[in-house]
Amino acid sequence: MVDASAFYLRYSPDIETVADDEAETAQGLMETMRSVSEKTLADGGHAIRSVHAKSHGFLEGELEVASGLPPMLAQGLFSKPATYPVIMRLSTLPGDILDDSVSTPRGLAVKIIGVEGERLEGSEGDVTQDLVLVNGPAFGAPTPKAFLATLKLLAATTDKVQGFKKVVSGAMRGVQDLIVSTTGAPNATVATMGGQPETHILGETFYSQVPVRFGDYVAKLCVAPVAPELTALTDKALQADGGPNAIREAVVEFFRASGGLWEVRAQLCTGLDDMPVENAATVWPESESLYQTVARIRVKPQTAWSEARSSAVDDGLSFSPWHGLAAHRPLGGIMRSRKQAYEMGKRFRAKRNGSTILEPREAITLP
Repeated sequence: MVDASAFYLRYSPDIETVADDEAETAQGLMETMRSVSEKTLADGGHAIRSVHAKSHGFLEGELEVASGLPPMLAQGLFSKPATYPVIMRLSTLPGDILDDSVSTPRGLAVKIIGVEGERLEGSEGDVTQDLVLVNGPAFGAPTPKAFLATLKLLAATTDKVQGFKKVVSGAMRGVQDLIVSTTGAPNATVATMGGQPETHILGETFYSQVPVRFGDYVAKLCVAPVAPELTALTDKALQADGGPNAIREAVVEFFRASGGLWEVRAQLCTGLDDMPVENAATVWPESESLYQTVARIRVKPQTAWSEARSSAVDDGLSFSPWHGLAAHRPLGGIMRSRKQAYEMGKRFRAKRNGSTILEPREAITLP
């Protein structure tokens, strides 16, 4: 009998390669993100996230780890069947609050609560595991230095008037349409600059984009809709010019009457040549390794957005891939370089808003 686990790369610390100037780049990322937060605080009087500032929905639900997983998938959080409470946050990329007609990549953050086990440094004593995901299979920049260059470009637009950004976004969507018709796939950088197709956020599959340790292995993760009501929204047009909060309004309308069901899937690495750890812009080929289901997330109908929910989650919680188990250590330069920035952002928001941001230890009932 063939041992399927033999096909997959085993985790070891030497799969990562730290650039000589990575600490300097990480400092630059942190300073650039802080500059965005300082600008938006000065403009709006309230401290918000330097990326993914605008929320479009908050959901409470449960994650159920699948039973009977093969050994290479029964790792870390997914090592045994269990059910955990979760909080989900839907967002879009910019660090300022824009009308939804400025169309940018969408995000999904999931906080899994009650997870026991050896912790990552900085999250000792906590019992959460965060998934921080975006609607594209690979990151928009290959290295921390390239990411810093893109981030500086975006930071320079933080104070630009919305009319300018809407014009740019419309032009970028035209460029994206041409790229898709030519190559069959969207370009992540063009999406970041406003060229995200105007489709329904609830039809999206969200990806970790960069790898994590997966117990004895290495993997990328995704959360994919499987409920028919959600999959019917995949690639469905949503005209964001219907209003400044069209995405949020669509999310609220959906969950007013319907629940949701998603699968959490893992794509195990088979080798670093085709599935590199340090080049975050590489799409790992599914011809080499499929995404395989390890858990499901269920939510019931609920009020998906309100000012009270926004206060509880936007101001009261932080999401970071560094909140979690040592068995799911974030890997690669992009992940390493953002660690300080995540912590800085949490401290900045807490101090400026006079709030306390703590990791929950039990299920949260959103207002």
